[in-house]
Amino acid sequence: MKLSTKGKYGVRALFEIARNYGKGPLAIKEIAERQRISLSYLEQILHRLGKAGIIESVRGPHGGYELARKPVELTIGDVVRALEGPIALSHCLEPGATDGCYQAEDCVARMVWSKVGEKIEEALDSITFEQLLRQYHGKDREHPVHRKKLVAAGKGVC
Repeated sequence: MKLSTKGKYGVRALFEIARNYGKGPLAIKEIAERQRISLSYLEQILHRLGKAGIIESVRGPHGGYELARKPVELTIGDVVRALEGPIALSHCLEPGATDGCYQAEDCVARMVWSKVGEKIEEALDSITFEQLLRQYHGKDREHPVHRKKLVAAGKGVC
């Protein structure tokens, strides 16, 4: 299972919004700059996160995006499901995919992938943005926008 750039960038963008929690909305341009995400791609991601009720947009000269819930109430799993859909390690685990499958109830492989998928969801749902913020602030870091650009895109970028 590979997470698409949509899921990875979504987590990174939401982390920036969470870093600004309680300080007002964060402008999309600032999120894009800090995380080096294309503005047009970020717009698509934030639109989906808004439709999922994870973030809210604020219009106006000091507008931008803010969390719809507290960082402690928001998990990585929420973001991944909003952007990637249900976590299914096999096509037969996707909603409605067992229609017409004569082995769905007795398939050993399906049972294995289902169990592994449950553990992945458990792990993603156990990580809150509050935890990420505490972990991030506990380390001596400079802001990402000040770091040298090492890799432009593709492999090596998460």
